[in-house]
Amino acid sequence: MTEQDQDRDPWEEFDRLKPAGPDRVAGFPGGEPAGFGFRTGVRSAKVAIGFAVYALTLGTVLVVIGAVVFIGEKQWLLLGLMVLIEAVFVLAFSRLVALARQRR
Repeated sequence: MTEQDQDRDPWEEFDRLKPAGPDRVAGFPGGEPAGFGFRTGVRSAKVAIGFAVYALTLGTVLVVIGAVVFIGEKQWLLLGLMVLIEAVFVLAFSRLVALARQRR
């Protein structure tokens, strides 16, 4: 770095920028994502659906591993619990996809 770069204020270029548009929701710069259901800052429906697929895949893998272990140990009650958990994952996935598709 040259001496001239060290003397320059690093925020100088940001001070020259015009202000962004007004907040859609007071206190949340840039507003709040609409239609996704969380305050995550997710702006794209593709990202939201990708997250839903990731969550479903991870949950399904864990449930399948648990089911294999419980079948091996003949724990039928716990196997039923794993099937119930998988049903919750599938319902949550369908809800996340529906929310992602409602984005404007």
